[in-house]
Amino acid sequence: MATMSRSGYGSDDEDSTPAMRRLRRLSLHLLLPSDRPAPEGANALAPAACAGKRRAGGLDVDAAALTAYLRGRHLATQERLYRFFVERPELHTPVELPMAAHRELCFRQMTALVREAGVRPLSLMADDPDEYFAVMEAVGGLDISLAVKFGVQYSLWGGSIINLGTKKHREKYFDKIDNLDYPGCFAMTELHHGSNVQALQTTATFDSVTDEFIIDTPNNGAIKWWIGNSALHGKFATVFARLILPLQGKGGEPADMGIHAFIVPIRDLETHAVLPGIEINDCGHKIGLNGVDNGALRFRSVRIPRDNLLNRFGDVARDGKYTSSLPTINKRFAATLGELVGGRVSLAYSSVGILKVAVTIAVRYALLRQQFGPPKQPEISVLDYQSHQHKLMPMLASAYAFHFARQYLVDKYSEMKKTNDEDISADVHVLSSGLKSYITSYTAKSISICRESCGGHGYAAVNRFGGLRNDHDIFQTFEGDNTVLLQQVAGDLLKQYQQKFKGGTLSVTWNYLRDSMSTYLSQPNPVTARWEGEDHLRDPKFQLDAFRYRTSRLLHSVAARLQKHMKTLGGFGAWNRCLNHLLTLAESHVEAVILARFIEAVKSCPDAKTREVLKLVCDLYALDRIWKDIGTYRNVDYVAPNKAKAIHKLVDYLSYQVRLVARELVDAFDLPDEVIRAPIGMQSEAYAQYTQCVGF
Repeated sequence: MATMSRSGYGSDDEDSTPAMRRLRRLSLHLLLPSDRPAPEGANALAPAACAGKRRAGGLDVDAAALTAYLRGRHLATQERLYRFFVERPELHTPVELPMAAHRELCFRQMTALVREAGVRPLSLMADDPDEYFAVMEAVGGLDISLAVKFGVQYSLWGGSIINLGTKKHREKYFDKIDNLDYPGCFAMTELHHGSNVQALQTTATFDSVTDEFIIDTPNNGAIKWWIGNSALHGKFATVFARLILPLQGKGGEPADMGIHAFIVPIRDLETHAVLPGIEINDCGHKIGLNGVDNGALRFRSVRIPRDNLLNRFGDVARDGKYTSSLPTINKRFAATLGELVGGRVSLAYSSVGILKVAVTIAVRYALLRQQFGPPKQPEISVLDYQSHQHKLMPMLASAYAFHFARQYLVDKYSEMKKTNDEDISADVHVLSSGLKSYITSYTAKSISICRESCGGHGYAAVNRFGGLRNDHDIFQTFEGDNTVLLQQVAGDLLKQYQQKFKGGTLSVTWNYLRDSMSTYLSQPNPVTARWEGEDHLRDPKFQLDAFRYRTSRLLHSVAARLQKHMKTLGGFGAWNRCLNHLLTLAESHVEAVILARFIEAVKSCPDAKTREVLKLVCDLYALDRIWKDIGTYRNVDYVAPNKAKAIHKLVDYLSYQVRLVARELVDAFDLPDEVIRAPIGMQSEAYAQYTQCVGF
C-alpha cells in the first residue's frame, strides 16, 4: 500500500477509490460546525452530536485573566490614567470642536497629565520605554491628537536630546522638557523633502569668529513643513540641517559635513513672542489630528551657540575643527536616524490601540444588531452571518497578533537602549520599520471595514469611525512613508540573504532564513502538501513553516530577478523594476515575525484556559493569512488542491468559533466606555445611549 499522509490520503489514484472518497467526505464534514445544515444527498455523511471537537462556545473564557496577560504590569498605570481623565470631564474631547479650541484643549490635556496626574514621560522614555508606550496608548484613548502631541514633545523633541545630545544637553534641557516648561518640536521635514532626509536643504554654517552656527532656509523648498507643536506652543525646535564648515573643503570651498541636529529657540521663554529671524506660519486645518498645531518655519540667519549642536555623533571645536567617531557622512547619518526609531515604535504601538478601539465598537454592535432570520423566527445577530464573521473575526485575531508583536518590538527597543549593541540596533531599525508600516496600513483599512460593517450608524460621527480613520490615516506617512519603510526591510533581507551564502551570521530576527532557505531550495514534499487534517493545519509548526517558506521563496526569486535586471538597468533601475516584488517580500517577512511572536505568546501563557482561547485566535490569524495568499502556495505545489480547500473550510469554521467568544475577546481589551465613547460600542444600553445623543 502506498505511503499515507497524516490525514490518511495517498496518491491521486487512491483518491478515486470509493473508500478514499468516503474518508475525504467524512474529514471535510468534521471540519464544519455541528449546527450547520447537513450536506444533501443520499450518501452524505453528517457528524453525530459527539463526533466533532468541542465548540469554542464551550470554552470557559476568563476575560479578567486574559486582560491581565495582555496588559501585564501596565494594567495599574493605564487604569489610573483612565480614572484620572474619567473624573475630569472638562478634559474630554467633544465630537464637534473648532480647530483653535481643539488645540488649546489638547495642550491642557497634556499639561494636566504631567502636572496633575504626575506622569514624567521623558523619564519613563529614558528609564522604562515599555511603561512610556503604555502611557501613550492610554492617553491616545482619550484623543489621538493628544497622543501625537505627546509623542512630538517626548519621543521626538525630548528623544532628540536624549539620543543625539550629550551630557551637557541632558543637564540643561531634560527636566524642563519632562515637566513641560520647555515645549518643543522636531523640525526635520521640508516642503520639498520628507522621506529623503539626506537631501534636506536647510543649512547650519559655523562662524568661527562668534563661535556660533547660522541657521538658514536657502529657498522655499527648504521651509520646514508639518512641524508639530510649532504653530502655537513650541518654544524650541530640534532642527535638522546640513552642517557647513567654511573654507574646509577642497580648494578652500565650504565643506558639507552632512545632516546634523541643532537646538534652535523659536519663541521667547517669557513673552512667547516669535524670535527675530524666524518666521512661523500655520499649516491650517487638516483631514484629522486638528488638536496638533502643525506649522511651517523659515530661518533667516538665525544664530545659535556652538553648544546647541547635538554632538553625540559629530562635533565642532572652537577652532572649527570637525571630529567624529564615525568615519563617513553615511555612517553618521545612519547612526543619527537609527537613534530616532522610537517614533516608529510609538506609532506601531498606538496603531494597535486604535485597531482595538475600532474592532471593539464593530464587534459589540454586530452582537447587538439583529437583522432578518429564518421564517417565523426571531431576527438574528448580524455577527451570526458568515459574511460578517469573515469581515470581523480575522481582524479581531489580527488585533491580538499585533498586540504580541508590538510587545516584542518594545522589548527589543528597551534592550537596545540598555545595551547600545550595534547588532540589536540594526535589528530594531528594520523591525520597527516593518511593523510600523504593516500595522498602520492594516489598521487604516480595517477602520473603513468596521465603519461599513456597522451600516448607517457607523457613519454617525458620534460612533467614532470617521474620527478614528481621519486621525489615524497619517500614521501611514509620518515617521517614514510605509512604502519607503518596507523597502528598508526588503533591502535588509537581501543583505542577510547575501550573508547566508557567504557564511556570515544572521541577525536574531532573520535567523529562520538559514533553515527555511534550505527547505525552499529543495522541492516541496508531495506527501505533506496533501495533508489536510485539522490537527495538522492547526499545528504551529505547519503554520510558521508555511509563512517562512513563502518569504524564502520570494527572497530567492527577487534576488535572481535583481541580478538579471542589473545587467541592463543598473542598480536603481533594477530595484524599481522589481519594486512590487520587494514590497511583497517585506510584508511576507513581517507576517512571519508577527506569527512567530503570537505562537510564542500562546506557549508562554501560564493559564491553561487563556492559552486555549489564544490558540484558537492564533490559528485563525495564521490560516486566514495562508488562505489569502493561497495562490502563492498553489503555484509551487506547496499546498495541493485538496489541502487548499480544507484550509478555506477551516478558516470559516475558526471564524465561527471565534465569533462564539467575540464578546469576551473584546472585553479583555478592557477599554472603558470613556475611551470607546461610541454609543453603539457601549457594553450595555447602547441603543439608549445612542438615542440620548440625538436628543431623545
